[in-house]
Amino acid sequence: MANLPNQLYRLPLPAGTLVDTTADGSWHEPLLWYADEPARPGDWARLRAVGRPLGLLPVLIDTGRRDEGPQDWDLRPADTSYPGDHDAEEVLIESWEAYADDELEEAAEWPGPAPVPAASTPETPDELAAEIADMITGTARLALVPARRSADIPAAIGWSGPLNHENDVARLCAVLRSWEDRFEIRVVELGFDTLKVSVGRPPTTEAEARALAAEHFAFCPDNIQEAPPNGLDVYAEKHLLGQETWSFWWD
Repeated sequence: MANLPNQLYRLPLPAGTLVDTTADGSWHEPLLWYADEPARPGDWARLRAVGRPLGLLPVLIDTGRRDEGPQDWDLRPADTSYPGDHDAEEVLIESWEAYADDELEEAAEWPGPAPVPAASTPETPDELAAEIADMITGTARLALVPARRSADIPAAIGWSGPLNHENDVARLCAVLRSWEDRFEIRVVELGFDTLKVSVGRPPTTEAEARALAAEHFAFCPDNIQEAPPNGLDVYAEKHLLGQETWSFWWD
């Protein structure tokens, strides 16, 4: 993973934790900072305004019922490549070919990338991300991560949430980059094995949503396998059509 100059040391931050703990021991520099206290409405926008000029991007941290933060997540930066080295569609095709025949009743050939919806939300992608973050704060903690773009945040910390599906999260970040370009997504929240993104340009037709559902299956098969009925059409209608947030969970 190509690194940015780490500015976490330079920025005066509220009480929190600099995380350098990985599955292989201490990393040579902090991978992220996250707050001791739950985020409050407005915190995301304020911290982004301070951190963005220094190459630091915000993300909410879901510590779960056990209150386990990133230091407990078996982060694997040493095993993480660079998202820009991977082709998003190649990543999706490989996963589709590995899982679709066994897991989908209506499995067929890879349908190709989903089209870009014609309209976007009134807000900018970053404004929408801040609004979504404010709505889901709860017990989540706000974090700052050295990353060039929101889609790279999981790779920047060596997140291992999808480990049972993909050993190198940078490959999935290549897909997130593609979604960032086509659907104006932003990574809003990470948990131990969960990911939530805001969506500034969601699908607005059934055809758009159905095409995107195939990408979601290839990106995170558990999303559809573990939520019967397991059809892409149902998933597209319930979870994608006009939806401004997408959530993913890996078993």
